Amino acid sequence: MSSHWKDYMKELQKTLQSTDYIKPFDIPNIDLYMDQVTGFMDKHLESSKRYEGDKLLTKTMINNYTKNDLLPPPVKKKYSKDHMYLLVFIYYLKNFLSISDVKKIINPMSQMFFGENGGITLEEIYSSIFKMEEEMSYSISKDVMKKYIKSKTTFEEVEGDAERDYLQVFSFIAMLSFDVYLKRNLIEGIIDDVLGTDKE
Repeated sequence: MSSHWKDYMKELQKTLQSTDYIKPFDIPNIDLYMDQVTGFMDKHLESSKRYEGDKLLTKTMINNYTKNDLLPPPVKKKYSKDHMYLLVFIYYLKNFLSISDVKKIINPMSQMFFGENGGITLEEIYSSIFKMEEEMSYSISKDVMKKYIKSKTTFEEVEGDAERDYLQVFSFIAMLSFDVYLKRNLIEGIIDDVLGTDKE
């Protein structure tokens, strides 16, 4: 592969190992108005944007989450810390699951743990999940690099540099995509088998 691609992979590895999450202690201790919520998410998830003009979370999205029972309604137009924890979970899940599936995952959490419900708080749940994701970052980065190294051994018989480079990049993308495909199918199966199969 070209030196440009190798340099890119080095940067990608650094990015994977330092992925920006909204840390539990970053969530404000005060209730927020809608504009403050969207501003907070934009600031703390900026590294997740693919393009500079991308909107991570809009007022319309939040209103739709409330209307579709993914998110409890605000109190006097203000959103609590528990609202923020749920919004972060929704943000990540909706990137690869349907809203219907996200609802099946999030609704029980909202019903059991939002506010004063349940013996464990949403803050404790969020902190535990955050810690697990931090611990997983290294192993995920290692797996991605393993796939990258494997892709460099494909199509070595192709003579043209441009053609070979393209096919090796395609191989890398294909391996990553198959991984995502299998895991998404697994997640959807768990949702259907454990959380119910009712159609929206």
